[in-house]
Amino acid sequence: MEEKFDCSKNYILEDERVLLRPLQKEDHSFLLPFAMNEPDLWKFSLVTAAGEEGLSYYLQLALDARKECREYPFIVFDKMKNEYAGSTRFYDINLPFQTLQLGYTWYGQNFQGTGLNRHCKFLLLSFAFENTGMERVEFRADNDNARSIAAMKSIGCKVDGVLRRNMPKRDGGRRDSIVLSILKDEWFGGVKEMLAARLK
Repeated sequence: MEEKFDCSKNYILEDERVLLRPLQKEDHSFLLPFAMNEPDLWKFSLVTAAGEEGLSYYLQLALDARKECREYPFIVFDKMKNEYAGSTRFYDINLPFQTLQLGYTWYGQNFQGTGLNRHCKFLLLSFAFENTGMERVEFRADNDNARSIAAMKSIGCKVDGVLRRNMPKRDGGRRDSIVLSILKDEWFGGVKEMLAARLK
C-alpha cells in the first residue's frame, strides 16, 4: 500500500536478519566503537564519522537533514549477531519527482560480506517502490570505490554514467562519481525476485 513519504514518521523496516530504525542522537554510544576503531570506513566519504567529535558532527548533520526532509537516516541492527552494525539512509529526497538516493551506507568490518547489506537493500528498496511510490532510486559512489560499485551492481543497479569531478574529496582534489539506479519497472520486472532469491 502506497503512501506519501513522511519524514516526521518513524519508519521501522525489518526481516529475520536485520532491523532498520530511524537514527537518533542517542545512537552515538552504539556507533562510537566504529568511529574510534575503524576510521577507514569513511575513506571515500566527504563527511567522516571518525573519532568521537566526528561522529557527533555526522549524527547532527543527518538529524538536521531529516528535519528538512532532505534525508532519512537509519541505524542498522544485525539480529543474527545481536549487535548494531552501521548506518544507511535515503537522501536527496524529491517527492514531486518521486525519486530519492540511497547511500551513506557503512558497516563495521565484522558485518561486511555477511549478506547483511543485501537484506538492508531489499528492505529499503521494497519500502521505496512499494510503500512510498518512488519511480527511481539512485546510487552514487566514488568511481575509485570498486567494492561499493560491485555491491551496487550485485543488487541489480544499472550504470547511468560517470559525473566527472562533480564533488570535492575530503583530502583535497576532486572525485568522479559513478551514478547507478533501479527503476520501479525494473524492481517489479525481476530485480526484486532476483534479490529475494539471494537472501535465502
